[in-house]
Amino acid sequence: MRWLALFIAWWLHQLRSLMGQAPSAVPAKTAAAPRLVKPAEAPVPGATVARVLDRVRAHARLHALWMAELWRLGQSSPDQGLAITAGETGRLLTAPADQAAARAAFLASDPTAKALAPTAAAADAALANDAGWTGFCEDFGLSPPAADLMALALAVAWEPDLGRVLAYLQDDGQALQPSRQLAARLFDNPEPLDAAPLLAWRLAQPLNGAAPDLPATCWAADPAVAVSLAEGSWRDPLLDGGARLVSPEGRLPLHQASLATLQAVAASDERPLVIDLCGAEGLGRQTLAARFAAGRGQALLALDAALLLGRPNAEPQRILAAGHRMARALGAIPYWRGADRIAAADWLAVSDTVDLALRGWPAAGPFGPAAGKAAITLEPLHTSDRLALWSQHSPAEPPRLVALQRLTAGEVVAAALAAPIGPGAVRAALRRSAPPQDDLLNLVPTPYVWDDLVAPPELERQLREFADQIRLRWAVYEDWGFERLTPMGRGLAALFGGASGLGKTMAAQVIARELDLDLYRVDLAGVVDKYVGETEKRLRSVFDYCERAGCILFFDEADALFGKRTQVKDAHDRFANIEIDYLLQRIEAFNGVTILATNRKSELDSAFLRRLRLIIDFLPPGEDERLALWKKALLPQSPTGEDLLDGIDWAFLAGELSMNGAEIKATALGAAFLAKADGGRIAMPHVLAAAQRELSKQGIILRTPLEAGS
Repeated sequence: MRWLALFIAWWLHQLRSLMGQAPSAVPAKTAAAPRLVKPAEAPVPGATVARVLDRVRAHARLHALWMAELWRLGQSSPDQGLAITAGETGRLLTAPADQAAARAAFLASDPTAKALAPTAAAADAALANDAGWTGFCEDFGLSPPAADLMALALAVAWEPDLGRVLAYLQDDGQALQPSRQLAARLFDNPEPLDAAPLLAWRLAQPLNGAAPDLPATCWAADPAVAVSLAEGSWRDPLLDGGARLVSPEGRLPLHQASLATLQAVAASDERPLVIDLCGAEGLGRQTLAARFAAGRGQALLALDAALLLGRPNAEPQRILAAGHRMARALGAIPYWRGADRIAAADWLAVSDTVDLALRGWPAAGPFGPAAGKAAITLEPLHTSDRLALWSQHSPAEPPRLVALQRLTAGEVVAAALAAPIGPGAVRAALRRSAPPQDDLLNLVPTPYVWDDLVAPPELERQLREFADQIRLRWAVYEDWGFERLTPMGRGLAALFGGASGLGKTMAAQVIARELDLDLYRVDLAGVVDKYVGETEKRLRSVFDYCERAGCILFFDEADALFGKRTQVKDAHDRFANIEIDYLLQRIEAFNGVTILATNRKSELDSAFLRRLRLIIDFLPPGEDERLALWKKALLPQSPTGEDLLDGIDWAFLAGELSMNGAEIKATALGAAFLAKADGGRIAMPHVLAAAQRELSKQGIILRTPLEAGS
């Protein structure tokens, strides 16, 4: 057996040489990454890696000596499992306590082991005093056995060649990752392993889905843990681009009442505690969360659920756990933006990985079993807050829309920053903040002012009254306290009734321009859907956008949507009535401005009419109004000063042609083309010919041409 003794001596020499190699280099720390521990305790990047590797190497050398001793005694096989001897069988049948005592006695007496023992003890002490390692173990509640297993798994991640050493120490050439059994033997710690923190925080995972409680199950460290401990700062590739530390923005203390409510709820001893912050995008939910965290002496880790969960092949539970793990490592409070993208089942699966979490929800609020302990709805900013926020970011005079529209904090800031460029840039910034549902809404141009609108005095008075209510509504609601009378909604709705061509659309355009608000016409063909429930869904998106954007919502031919409910004779009637009921509720709860135009007011549901602030009737123009309309339509001169009219009989046009505003405009345009074709000015024959054509559209056919004075 001399050859066997020589082989063992050679192998020990090779093993000692291998274990004496210096640790491999570790990745450099990225400058932008947050620290893993407090700045005062921050380790030198790579120091934790070196200390873990030193400890693993030292204890591996000691255990390797013991294995060599077992070969010498014939109690193990140098063939690493290819042969099983009687001596090995006898040792394995010995009580574990006796095996541990024999190992301890050998290590205490063997000269080589005695020489290595101080090195191992020094490595133990160095790692026990390493701020990065101790902070990591404390943050995630790792017991000594769990920390030992984690150290072995990380050592293989940082130094892949050590996998072969671990395979040798486990007497299995395929076991390149550590097991709980090896960790207990290597570090002489027989305490049972509590694997729950490793699994819950996904710090390490059993290979190939093996049972975590089995002693021989091999474990692998999560790459993010290996990278973060190596760099001395927490960085998780799984969260790249979707996670960042945020601090309170701005000096203006917005949403004070919501902050007080949040602090009161968080004072509860209940853990885990999940609090949902509800409100529109840009309203300040994240800023409120950051102020709350700062008040507790913590940072806020903002996590973008829409971005992270929307990536291809995203694993929601793994991403959620990674976000909570990063927050725990940084001592931060996690805040999930876009929490409506998180499935309830996925959240419940990782709920034990967080003590306190905040989530941002749309204005509709959270639903389902994953709803938080409390839902705090952020109210829209008061007018004075919007104006103060504007002044904080721009020295320019705030435009009227800052007071008229319930802009979010983000929109006010975006508009203020765009103000130096001009009014158009402000409007563009607001449209970028709240892009319209362009498949359902059409932006209506607003070229007209009050002087362009020809209306009887009473009609103009009512229109100006409606414009004043839009302009002053927040002053009345907020400053005078009249919002108590409108608990369901604080919007304004007016009905413009009358035949086609009487100026209903033009009046809406004038009001929108007067108030500097966008005017959107609803595409009724796109809203009404043949599938049950789809019409309500489309209407909801229309109302939600217009409430969010603060524009004027214009329903033309409103009777198509707001008609009378019918007696239920079949399923179609029942669902049609459901749509009308939804409209009635939504129009009452709407916080925006709605204008509805119809030429069949009698067909509208009476319950709907009661919810309108104003009903304004547009009557056919009288002679005086027709005269004014003709004079506005037939321009006397071109922009270059050229005379355009020749002998127009205004009295005849106003007194004899019973036409509305739209018909007069069409007639004037037709006459202009006829005159241009004749190469002269616009004369009465041109106007009368164009008028005859326009009247024919209404079914009025004249056997003889119109003539002035006839």
